[in-house]
Order: sequence, then structure tokens, then C-alpha cells
Amino acid sequence: MTRPIARVLALLEILQGGGTRTVAELAGRLDVDERTVRRYVEHLLDLDIPVRSVRGRYGGYRLAPGYRMPPLMLTDEEALAVLLGLVAGRRAGLVTTSVAAAESAVAKVRRVLPEALGRRLDALLEVADFTAPARAALTAEAEVLLAVAEAARDQRPIRLAYTAAHGRSSERVVEPYGVVAHSGRWYLTGFDSSAGQVRTFRVDRIERAEPQDGTFSAPTDFDPMRQVLTGIAEAPHRHDVAVRIDATAEEIRAVFPPSIAILEADGAWTRACIRAERLDWIPPRLAALDRPFVIEQPDALRDRMRALADRLTGYAGSDSSATSSNAPSSSN
Repeated sequence: MTRPIARVLALLEILQGGGTRTVAELAGRLDVDERTVRRYVEHLLDLDIPVRSVRGRYGGYRLAPGYRMPPLMLTDEEALAVLLGLVAGRRAGLVTTSVAAAESAVAKVRRVLPEALGRRLDALLEVADFTAPARAALTAEAEVLLAVAEAARDQRPIRLAYTAAHGRSSERVVEPYGVVAHSGRWYLTGFDSSAGQVRTFRVDRIERAEPQDGTFSAPTDFDPMRQVLTGIAEAPHRHDVAVRIDATAEEIRAVFPPSIAILEADGAWTRACIRAERLDWIPPRLAALDRPFVIEQPDALRDRMRALADRLTGYAGSDSSATSSNAPSSSN
């Protein structure tokens, strides 16, 4: 939406504060001249908003008594931000409600928008596509997510009814340090009093969250995002992988992000420690890194790396003419 329309809405917000506002005051707050203020008032009147003119030395403009702002008035950019936020959040799997609730929210926002703006946003939503595939939402109860987030903000302990990955249920009191969204899931990280250490919990596995009395002080240098990514990388898996790489941590992170590998300095080299259910995806990433490396464990990874090297050598030695003759022909 153009800048003048945004200022018209800003004028309405000022008038909603109550009382009579002089033209000079409005002009100063909107950074326009008094003639422009009167033009903005005419725009509001065209929208059937009851702006009353008050004459006299202390006159100006005010809203009619009893007037209430419509449920939603957004500029083009604000409406776009709201709708795209809902759509993107749903596709990323971060919407903590049912699909029906998300669709209902989009529909409600759409209904209260001006017709012309609504048509333009409809066009974008109809033709827009996303390079990242949509994630299935692992729905966490909205009330649980809001409860743990509020406890983290206020630094209040919270009692959780939690079901672990292996199915065991327990209750524990946690001092929540932060909430993190990662790969379509929400995580809570904080000090678990029953374990006596910092732990990370998937919010969709929290059945109940009850704030407790008292407060705590979170460590000043604590990084919730790093803690969550490290916890994911250290989670038990079938294979424990260790690879020494002649590369900097920054270079290695290009193919092995924090959620995948724990990095340790080893002289001029760097050791990458990875826990993995499967090994087939690791050799291509090591090849993409294109740096000297030594596989410390497991032996099965060495076998897979040799097999990939043999395949690549075979591809490099293939006869290009034979490959071309086997390729399907194309016609103009």
C-alpha cells in the first residue's frame, strides 16, 4: 500500500486514543502539513469512519462516541506479512494447531480485507510455489507451547508431563531457558531438576505444562538454539561416526551443520562426530567437502566410501560417445 494510505491508518490509530486532536498536533505527529491532515480525514469519512470536526480555538478532530475499530485494518504490506506468515508457518510444520484452525485463520483475515486487496493477495497465494517441500506438522498443543514460552520469558519453573521417544511417561520440574523451532518441530530446553542437568524436550511430546511458584535465573551465556542443535546431534543412533578432516570448522559446517555433527579441534585438523541411523548419506557429503579426511570409525563407512569412489571412477572413465548414443534423442 502506498505511503499516504499508511498514514491515513496512522491517523485513525491516533484518533482512537480518545479526545480531540488539533490539526496542528496531527500534522506534527504524521509529519505532514495541515492541509494533508484534512485530506486524510476525508479518506476516513469515505471509509464510513465517523470522524467529527470540533470547531473553536481548541477544536480539531475526534471519533464519534461509541465508535469501535473494525476487527482488522491492515496495509497491503501488513496483510501480505500476515497471510504469508500463516501459509509459510503451516508449510514448515510450525503451526501448533490443526490444519482446520490454520485454514480458518487465513479465511478470517481474508474476509475482513478490502475487496481489491483481497483479490491481489489471492492471486499471489494461487500462483506462488515453494522450493522447500511442505512438512507434515507434528502438532503441539497451542496451549502447551504458549505455557512453556511464557514460563521461559518470566523465568518461572514449570512442571511437565512428558512422554519420551521410547514411550516412557514421566513428570518433571524444568527451569525453561528457551523455545526453539527446528525442522518442523518445537523444542524446549532448560534445566531438568530430576536429571540434574540441562535437557531438551520436544514440545509435541509434552502432554501437560503447569507453571510453578518461584523464579530462577537462567545462565547469562546460555544459547538455546545451540543447545537444541547439539542435543539433536548427540541423540542416540545406530552408528557412532568419527572422521578427522583437514578443514576448518566453517568449511565443514557447509556440509555437516550443527544438528548433524559435533566438531572437535584436533591439531590442525578437525574431528567430526556424527550419530546416524544410516551411513549411505555420509560419503557423498565427504566427497562434496573435497578435503583430506581419515575415517576413524566405523569400518562400514570406509567400505561405503570405497564403493562411492569406485562408482565415481567408473563414471569418469565412461566413453562419452557411448553415453551420448544411449541418451534419448530430442526433436525441435
